[in-house]
Amino acid sequence: MTNWHKEFPQEDDLIYLNHAAVSPWPKQTMQAVSRFAQENVRLGPKNYQSWIKTEHQLRERLCRLINVPSTDDIALCKSTSEALSIIAYGMDWHAGDNVVISRHEFPSNRIVWESLIRFGVDVKMADTDAPGTPESAVINAIDNNTRLVSISSVQYASGIKMDCEKIGRVCRQSGVLFCLDAIQSLGAVIFDASACMADFVVADGHKWMLGPEGLALFYSRPEAREQLNLVQFGWHMVKHRGDYDRMDWQPAENAQRFECGSPNMLGVHALNASLSLLEKVGMTRVEKTLNRTMDYLINELDMMPGISLLSPTAPGKRAGIVTFNKASIEGRQLYQQLVKEGVTCAYRGGGVRFSPHFYTPIDKIDRALDILRHV
Repeated sequence: MTNWHKEFPQEDDLIYLNHAAVSPWPKQTMQAVSRFAQENVRLGPKNYQSWIKTEHQLRERLCRLINVPSTDDIALCKSTSEALSIIAYGMDWHAGDNVVISRHEFPSNRIVWESLIRFGVDVKMADTDAPGTPESAVINAIDNNTRLVSISSVQYASGIKMDCEKIGRVCRQSGVLFCLDAIQSLGAVIFDASACMADFVVADGHKWMLGPEGLALFYSRPEAREQLNLVQFGWHMVKHRGDYDRMDWQPAENAQRFECGSPNMLGVHALNASLSLLEKVGMTRVEKTLNRTMDYLINELDMMPGISLLSPTAPGKRAGIVTFNKASIEGRQLYQQLVKEGVTCAYRGGGVRFSPHFYTPIDKIDRALDILRHV
């Protein structure tokens, strides 16, 4: 697909560099939601079976996106936090068990594990800023009491892209469950859950996947899924779903056992359309184009007087995030000035975070850089 820029008819004065937070939708996603809404108005759920086909299509796209073999392993949750909570409260914990995370995780991947302290579970925060590689810090924190490692594949503030395959191998060899928050990877770079030996992968669709808030991927490897007790129940998670007169029930054998109630069909249509665009462009091309944009952005920032980069610059250690400071102005104030001048960005990790996507025009990058020079 060569004309993807037509899918993002954003306002000329919008300099959007905040895809690591919430992304604008492509035009075809807006059209899919509009068609779905119009159908509801005219026909209600008359064609519900076609909606279910769209839902299955979305599961197939998610399988391809993370490179896992079966839609049986894909559940659709409301958010990353919900999926993490299903894992955290589905495991049988014992006093003295521990979970290993990075010291710099987004609150979603920290608070849920800290809530287990009341069960005697310890949360070990690996210092990924210490000498050595961030992966070594995580691996070195694993001990005989570690039950699970949960990290972000790309750190939300620094933008560090973790070597998940290295961590995954150690976890599998040690009998430790491995959970990846892939929200800053999926849709930005090629991701392979199988190669990472991930037991769980969670990610909301509203960042690099260009979808809506309120719908998230939850992948569970079958062997790991069997280790989770169910904590939510309802009509949708049973084996014989649709047999409403049946008095006995068992949980579904696949990952849909984690979907207790009615699906978010509006979100399903939106995210399916967004992932359709990414598939048309191709994730190889998405990653390559985003890498070129990031190379350009980082080089320009690196040459700018007074700018200090807080993110890794090597292509293999980053995805779509670069965070920086400017010597002449405090970080939060710099962020506020940039926003005032029309640059949509974020303040994270003590600096300003820029996160363009593959479709971001270079002229928008140049405009942001010019504003930055004059702040």
